[in-house]
Amino acid sequence: MLTDVEGMKVGHYTDLEGMTGCTVIVPPEGTVASCEWRGGAPGDRDWVLLQPEQRVDRIHGLVLAGGSAFGLAAADGVMGWLEEHGIGWDVGGFVKVPIVPAAILFDLGIGDPKARPGAEHGRMACEAASTGPHGTGSVGAGTGCTAGKAYGREYALKSGIGTASAREGDLVVSALVAANPWGEVLFEDGTIMGAERLPAGAALKFPQPGQNTLIGAVATNAVIDKHQAFQMAKAGQDGVSTVVSPAHTRYDGDVIFGLGTRRVAAPIDIVLALSSRVVAQAVRHAVSSATSAGGLPGLADNFVVGE
Repeated sequence: MLTDVEGMKVGHYTDLEGMTGCTVIVPPEGTVASCEWRGGAPGDRDWVLLQPEQRVDRIHGLVLAGGSAFGLAAADGVMGWLEEHGIGWDVGGFVKVPIVPAAILFDLGIGDPKARPGAEHGRMACEAASTGPHGTGSVGAGTGCTAGKAYGREYALKSGIGTASAREGDLVVSALVAANPWGEVLFEDGTIMGAERLPAGAALKFPQPGQNTLIGAVATNAVIDKHQAFQMAKAGQDGVSTVVSPAHTRYDGDVIFGLGTRRVAAPIDIVLALSSRVVAQAVRHAVSSATSAGGLPGLADNFVVGE
């Protein structure tokens, strides 16, 4: 779980009828953050603030949402909730402005295309956020996720929210992703997850614009600065490249956020190696933990994850 990093809170809003939702991460005070996007179709809010050369280096909330660009509205509800709880960047001693970056994915092609997460749903996810175990599979931003559309949408798999963690002594590195890629997701040996659904001799199909994108976060309790958080995000994207084929296409807008709670001293190179590993594992988990929905098969119907 992402909440293996002490102090991290995660909450979901899930609309199983509309097949959409959002996921909110509320980090502990003082968490540094950056992000990197790859591919030709990102949908983001405040990602420029998080680039290494910009002044702001802390965030107060993070939103991952379905609903395409409409889903960015969920961040408004998160900002309002944080302000009501006295959380934000102190500006002049008279107002606190919460820094709440957001990234969205396209899920309007499954379920109700008019169902999109809004401000009220971002607020609901905040209310549900806790440091305990959180849902995976078809929940939150993963509710309408699909994967493996490279051979045609008719051969896609249901996907969702996936998580993974790694520990080296007191160091913890964890990832949470909503996996909605055009490409196929691969097992560690390079074979395609759910390959049995594909017809013999299947050929790659021309991607459909605006129907893809993988978004997520990789977090650590290590003492890092903003530039190192950016390196974490890049390492996480490298993890995506190892597990999605093809990754970062012109029709994906893959965004990974790097977060550091600054609690434990650790070599940055170990942090980066683990960041790549846990993001790759989280992407696989996003597919393996999703049950069938929206007319698409889910691998979790065939086996129990973790056995």
